[in-house]
Amino acid sequence: MAKMKPDAHPSKDTETEGNTPQLSDLGEYKDPAGNPTYLIDSAGKVDWYTWRGYKKYMANCMQCHGPDGLGSSFAPNLTDQLTALSYYDFAGIVVSGQQNKWNPSGNSVMPAWGDDPNVMCSMDAIYTYLRARADGVVGRGEPKRIANNKEAQDAEYKCLGF
Repeated sequence: MAKMKPDAHPSKDTETEGNTPQLSDLGEYKDPAGNPTYLIDSAGKVDWYTWRGYKKYMANCMQCHGPDGLGSSFAPNLTDQLTALSYYDFAGIVVSGQQNKWNPSGNSVMPAWGDDPNVMCSMDAIYTYLRARADGVVGRGEPKRIANNKEAQDAEYKCLGF
């Protein structure tokens, strides 16, 4: 597993603390505090949720927040924002929306995505991808994944109503 560096996520530095991410029944990794996190193997490949988070980010978030979470002229750089936001703060903003305080004109609003299954069924995966980007352990572009995760894929399809 790649070394994780400590920052605003107190339980993120799992390797240094002697902890390893816990694997859920669906193959999602959780840090010791129970927040979604990533796993990266020695070849730099990521777990399915981190890879899926990239795919869903590009489909639902990139238009405003730019490629790879780096921001745009009207939406903030999420790789910077996630160094200060907890998972619950992130989830609250995604679900309920927020006035964009980073735009000096004040006329930009993060829409509420709480009723959109395309976002909500993948919110943990999107967070996991952005968390890996914020930690600097996943570079720009599509990360390579370790393997497919049929259970997680089936759970996402079920959430989406397929």
